[in-house]
Amino acid sequence: MSALSAPGLVIDRPYAQDAAAVERALRTTQGGLSSSDARARRDQVGANELPEPARTPAWRRFLGHFNDTLIYILLGAAAIKAVMGDWLDFWVIMTVAVINAVIGYVQEGRAEKALAGIRGMLSADATARRDGSWTTVAARDLVPGDVVRLAPGDKVPADARLIQVAQLRIDEAALTGESVPSSKQTDAVASDAGIGDRSSMAYSGTIVSAGQGVAIVTATGSATEIGRIQQLVGDAGSLATPLTKQLDAFGKVLTLVILGMAAVMMLIGRYLHQMPFPELISATIGFAVAAIPEGLPALVTITLALGVQQMARRNAITRKLPAVEALGSVTTVCSDKTGTLTRNEMTVRTMITPVRRYEVSGLGYDPDGAIAPGGGGDLSALLAVADLCNDAHLERVFAGAQPEGARTVGWSLIGEPTEGALKVVAMKGGVEGGGTRRLAVVPFDSAHKFMATLDEAGSGSRAILVKGAPDRILERSLTQRGAHGSEPLDIPFWEAAVDALSAEGLRVLAGARKPTRADDLSADDLVDLEFLGLWGILDPPRPEAIDAIADCHAAGIRVKMITGDHAGTAVAISREMGLVTGDDAPVLTGAELERMSQDELAKVVQSVDVYARTSPEHKIRIVRALQSHREVVAMTGDGVNDAPALTRADVGIAMGIKGTEATKEAAEIVLADDNFATIRSAIAEGRRIYDNLRKSVVFLLPTNGAQSLVILAAVLFGFTLPLSPVQVLWVNMVTAVTLSLALAYEPAERGIMARPPRGPGGSLIAGRELGFVGVVSVLIGGATLGVFGISLSLGTDIDVARTEAVAMLAFGQLAYLLNCRFLGRTSLTLDILRGNPVTWWSAGALVALQLVYTYAPFMHALFGSEPLTLVGWALPIGFSVAIFLAVEMLKAVRSRARR
Repeated sequence: MSALSAPGLVIDRPYAQDAAAVERALRTTQGGLSSSDARARRDQVGANELPEPARTPAWRRFLGHFNDTLIYILLGAAAIKAVMGDWLDFWVIMTVAVINAVIGYVQEGRAEKALAGIRGMLSADATARRDGSWTTVAARDLVPGDVVRLAPGDKVPADARLIQVAQLRIDEAALTGESVPSSKQTDAVASDAGIGDRSSMAYSGTIVSAGQGVAIVTATGSATEIGRIQQLVGDAGSLATPLTKQLDAFGKVLTLVILGMAAVMMLIGRYLHQMPFPELISATIGFAVAAIPEGLPALVTITLALGVQQMARRNAITRKLPAVEALGSVTTVCSDKTGTLTRNEMTVRTMITPVRRYEVSGLGYDPDGAIAPGGGGDLSALLAVADLCNDAHLERVFAGAQPEGARTVGWSLIGEPTEGALKVVAMKGGVEGGGTRRLAVVPFDSAHKFMATLDEAGSGSRAILVKGAPDRILERSLTQRGAHGSEPLDIPFWEAAVDALSAEGLRVLAGARKPTRADDLSADDLVDLEFLGLWGILDPPRPEAIDAIADCHAAGIRVKMITGDHAGTAVAISREMGLVTGDDAPVLTGAELERMSQDELAKVVQSVDVYARTSPEHKIRIVRALQSHREVVAMTGDGVNDAPALTRADVGIAMGIKGTEATKEAAEIVLADDNFATIRSAIAEGRRIYDNLRKSVVFLLPTNGAQSLVILAAVLFGFTLPLSPVQVLWVNMVTAVTLSLALAYEPAERGIMARPPRGPGGSLIAGRELGFVGVVSVLIGGATLGVFGISLSLGTDIDVARTEAVAMLAFGQLAYLLNCRFLGRTSLTLDILRGNPVTWWSAGALVALQLVYTYAPFMHALFGSEPLTLVGWALPIGFSVAIFLAVEMLKAVRSRARR
């Protein structure tokens, strides 16, 4: 039984109730529980751990990978081989089917692994008050009503209502996505507050970054916020990718066509030509063997695997093969803000003093930047506060193991992001507090929202330096630092300046100072301060992400920001990044989403590009609303709060550097560099892969189509088969081994990111392309019949004629391969000679194998081939050139018709 259902241990929205009400509801006191009461409650509510999910047996998961129409075709082909007694081919086909199943089995289970990753976030132990004294207990033994103590570095062991805090700040990025630790207090908050605004709560799995706290446990195990997220991951469900849907539809159509044509062929052969039944059965089996593209599943798998390698080079690690192609069909990218669109490195962008406004260049924690215009004493005083009233410091990151002579490649922050930003701007202004000694400090506290230090300069002068919330600093200030020294404080000016910076999406802090001779410092000393100015701080956009968003828009892909940050900041960042334009861009907050039904959300979801203060449920709702419009949705995330939405999205994309393990396990794609620009590159790569996959399928089908038409024509018209079944196998094998994978290496088409995403649904091969495949099949099949007939009419032996027919099929496919390199434009260009060297290696391998087939004596015995004279090669080569030119004419007609 969970804490949600345990009688007498339930409290609704504890963050909105005062501490006394929480104590009464949970039948506890600030003195904690007795050991016997804790044991009784544990028996009632269960252990404080997330439940193991029910698992499908391994054998069922493995067999489930055979439940695919194309695999049915493979198994059908294997059965036919077994009936024909071709056991070698039977085992080859079965091996392909089993390999496909093994690959799928190994790569599946991402939802289960995501749940395991979430369970790993829970704390192992906790400090609880039992029997009137503090003691360390196993976190799994905590129960609602326990009183726990929190200290820096602790992982919060359960959801708990805070009753005492001392400068307590908790890193809740895994739940809320906010980069700055949340300041905590004990006062109740509004009942409709989002999770990021519940300052009176500490949530299981988050980490204490500073201060101390005491709290009453309100929920354990599956009743915690992390437990709810686990449930959301399990309930989210995953969707089939566009490719798997298209392959399934294509396989079903292909199966029906093959069965229908085989039935028609049997009827005509039996009743029109009175063929003997055994001979007719053999011909029908040969037709089916020729028509089934048994290499298609392997072709798809290998093409996607090659795409995985290419994407890995672009810092996108693929955990599931179909996701490679699914990225190419994405219509909407829902992105987290912090660390993906932005650098997750707070930066001072603007400073305002009573004298002027200063703009700061440079990004992140790299002190390479400048302040413009140059300042005087007003700026120096403000920068001195930024440097000295600060507990953060920066360390160089060197390219080599030893700093001596090594190149600096970056900077690492030790401390809080906001203080890091102030430290960096002081370095940019050339202000460093060498020779200054700190004598006392008033640490930051969420109650008073400021920090103060007492510092002594090398000359012996002392000053109190203060930084904090502008309203708190203003109310303690008497004067301001003007161009000519102290002057009266202009409160309306500063209130307007704060509003202006906030409207730009900047986090605003204020600085002040006060000369003193005191030896100690307390909050009571912070009166009659001299106000120095304001800092406007922002987590800056990644410059490459701005370009990537523009490229996505050009490619017809909408980008939506879903963040736990405040609406003003989210809109300001989205405007700077080009996500939205104008001052009236619509934004939906979590509170507004709560009031909307799913149908109401679906009506507006496509027109809103910024979502702020969101929860895990909101992200899933947004994804589902987009999918209701047949959008193919990619969702990015790094915190455990993102795992459910990543599982539900068509393509889940996790951050590899700052992402949690739960998020990585829930995703199909992991970004090695946490950069939105990598998503753009991966989408382009996905489009290239889909183009090449489609080219490969359009190339592969006429091989089977031409062979089956040759056999079909022979049966329908009652003449000698131009190919024996074993020669059909040879052509299938030699083209599969040499030519079929060449197109997987094709570079991207021109303007690949200047065209809109392809429509969802439909078949892998459109009706127009099926017609194209049909015409090419007739061309190659007709040429093969023509070569066979001409050879026989010239008096050659039937085995020689069949050898020429096999050569015709092989070289006809080679010619058609060159046509397929550029399906959207002519191949009569010098580009056909460059860009893909694998084409020419494949062509050379095909020619070499055909020479072995034609002239090696053991091949004569296996396949019934015969040596050809130079004249015997002329017909296949000549017809192949004619096929290439004919297909180019067909492409020109199609292109003109489309225009």
